[in-house]
Amino acid sequence: MTFTILAALLFQAAVPEPATALPSAPVTTAPAVAPVKLVRVALTTTAGVITLDLDETHAPITTANFLRYVDGKRLDGTFFYRTMKMEEGLGLIQGGVRDPRKLFPPIAHEPTTQTGLSHDDGAISMARNAPGTATADFFIILRGMHSLDAHPEQPGDNSGFAVFGHVVDGMDAVKAIHNSPTSPTEGEGVMRGQMLEPKIQIISARRVK
Repeated sequence: MTFTILAALLFQAAVPEPATALPSAPVTTAPAVAPVKLVRVALTTTAGVITLDLDETHAPITTANFLRYVDGKRLDGTFFYRTMKMEEGLGLIQGGVRDPRKLFPPIAHEPTTQTGLSHDDGAISMARNAPGTATADFFIILRGMHSLDAHPEQPGDNSGFAVFGHVVDGMDAVKAIHNSPTSPTEGEGVMRGQMLEPKIQIISARRVK
């Protein structure tokens, strides 16, 4: 037995027991945290495969809406048609169903203040006009753009856009689409010059089991 261990044992033996035992601290158990339910979807495009994890726990309405288009194969043969290029590597790509005959009714808006999600790197979010008008147009951002989150302290339409998942694989394909050529004349308003030419086809959209 080493001197250190022996000395420790001797010291413990020499300490008298207290006359009254001190009460032990109550044992507290942290409440169980329910796991986040993620649904994986692969978008196979002519620029590569983009794999997404959709957050069914925090954005149930938006996720269910997107999966409705996936399961109905209504995203098959659609396109990424827009790229917005900004400074410092910021920007987004936008795509979705453009045929009004294939659209489901608009969904309720799930702002980031409600879901707790944010426009972080690789977030997928719904395009919209007024809150509650989103159908099947979506966008994927390259890097964090938290200005797209809801900001209720600001005036006007401050509800932001509805994040419902993130890219988990295939950011190289996202960047390839983002860097694709655009038409100098196509697009209206702020979208002028942001329309892809040619568009990048979404060959299929499927759940990944």
